[in-house]
Amino acid sequence: MNRVLLFVPLVIFLLMGLVFWIGLGKEDKTSLPSPLIGKAFPEFQLGVVEDGRTLTTEDLKGAPVLVNVWATWCPTCKAEHAFLNELAASGIRIIGINYKDDVAKAQDWLAAFGNPYVYNLSDPDGKLGLELGVYGAPETFLVDSQGIIRDKHIGDLNPQVWARLKPRFEGMK
Repeated sequence: MNRVLLFVPLVIFLLMGLVFWIGLGKEDKTSLPSPLIGKAFPEFQLGVVEDGRTLTTEDLKGAPVLVNVWATWCPTCKAEHAFLNELAASGIRIIGINYKDDVAKAQDWLAAFGNPYVYNLSDPDGKLGLELGVYGAPETFLVDSQGIIRDKHIGDLNPQVWARLKPRFEGMK
């Protein structure tokens, strides 16, 4: 009887390990729910990378838009950039937020790799990124014509991700 009791902790440990192992495959590692979904895009007043003019939240309104948080120091941003150029060429309105970056580096980047953005907001201290709950670049928000955030994607925007987001984006028109 005493020998059987010695194996009880081992059996419990193995069962717990099995439950954790099964659970690991079921979580969606590409999405973190955002408390901003369904809420207005945060108020901002920031300079534009391309020409230095100042824009506000009102400049987002009028048509659905993808708001893409990016930076020159971000390798994943470089990986997604060609696809963003394709989306822009197909008529998708994209606004960039150059996150915790240098304006001159951003200008050089856009000259070298193309500029898919209607305009880029310069967020050198990350204040707007903080208000958006940005964990790091790249992140993309779907914003409707009234300036309401409808969806968020963390990571690079690519054809597979766009296949999932496109119906939602087109439904905002």
